[in-house]
Amino acid sequence: MNALIIFVLLLALMLTGMPISISLGLTVLTFLFTMTEVPIDTVALKLFTGIEKFEIMAIPFFILAGNFLTHGGVARRMINFASSMVGHWHGGLALAGVLACALFAAVSGSSPATVVAIGSIILPAMVRQGYPKSFGAGVITTSGALGILIPPSIVMVMYSVTTNTSVGKLFMAGVVPGVMLAFFLGLTTWWLARKHNYPRMAKASWGERWTTFRKSAWGLLLIVIVMGGIYTGTFTPTEAAAMAAVYAFFIAVFVYKDLKLKQVGKVLLDSAAMSAMLLYIITNAILFSFLMTSENIPQAMAEWITGQGLGVVSFLLVVNILLLLAGNVMEPSSIVLIMAPILFPVAMKLGIDPVHFGILIVVNMEVGMCHPPVGLNLYVASGITKMGITELTVAVWPWLLTMLGFLILVTYIPQISLWLPNLIYS
Repeated sequence: MNALIIFVLLLALMLTGMPISISLGLTVLTFLFTMTEVPIDTVALKLFTGIEKFEIMAIPFFILAGNFLTHGGVARRMINFASSMVGHWHGGLALAGVLACALFAAVSGSSPATVVAIGSIILPAMVRQGYPKSFGAGVITTSGALGILIPPSIVMVMYSVTTNTSVGKLFMAGVVPGVMLAFFLGLTTWWLARKHNYPRMAKASWGERWTTFRKSAWGLLLIVIVMGGIYTGTFTPTEAAAMAAVYAFFIAVFVYKDLKLKQVGKVLLDSAAMSAMLLYIITNAILFSFLMTSENIPQAMAEWITGQGLGVVSFLLVVNILLLLAGNVMEPSSIVLIMAPILFPVAMKLGIDPVHFGILIVVNMEVGMCHPPVGLNLYVASGITKMGITELTVAVWPWLLTMLGFLILVTYIPQISLWLPNLIYS
């Protein structure tokens, strides 16, 4: 009964158009102060202790690193390198967009940042070359979603904070699925480009490829620093995030010199604003999680689900449907912070690996970012392309179907996610 009251209240507040973070906080406070005897100082204490975890510090650092890279000319150099490698194939510039998104995802940790950085440069170039605007928008909107699957990933950090799963293992687990999804999105792009005979670029010489690689090497080196540092145990994922922020500042301002010192203040302010927004969502979601736990709702749901006789296969199918439905009304960070504490205990009871479960959730979040009504990538792409959400929704369908097919693979073949972390951490 209490669970029903909580969820009805949350849904009612969300339907008024209130931001999800405020809806969560108000739901908790309303329930606690009218239905329970919990003292107010406990709530205040929970608000502070909820975000005391060291891992959460990785979020503002990765946001800062991503913003320095977005403004610092790294994206343009990555696009030039990607174009020199795959530009001569069918749909060359579009394929370069997929590859550049994958590379930029490996240094930014954010899907919207990837869409902005790569899309704002490559989409106008694709239109100039004669590609339909809808084709370019479809490629970048969906490929940009790689930002939360290819490590480092802000969404993975949030899942780790919520479930106490190793961030390092999650980052390693995202590598193989990330590369696979980039390949499948590229394959879809190539097939459509070949079918419609879209433009190809002249084949670059090995000298030109070496030049573009050399120019983009400072940006690509960040992948090695972050992943290599975590893999070798030189630093934790949070320390890697801090290193990434300092390194991104250095190459944007002093190496590439695309970011002037007078612009640094604005980048810091933008990063602080985005970090504050995410931390506010996390704080309220942790408060919501505290309420759920104090009312024994996750445990009761876990018992109910297992009591229905659901096996691993059926449970994972239900999880996918639930998360895809949640993706229609919420953005990724909110979904992870609300749904993970509820679904995670059931997954553990059924013997599902926590790292595999985390990757499954992240892939679901990727799909959610690419379809309406709240797909973040759609809104970002809409701002760049000046296309309507309905038009964009039609444009992304071929790649969205590819992502749904990939979701089935990741769900039922755990080794895709677990092979690399098992190899490294064994």
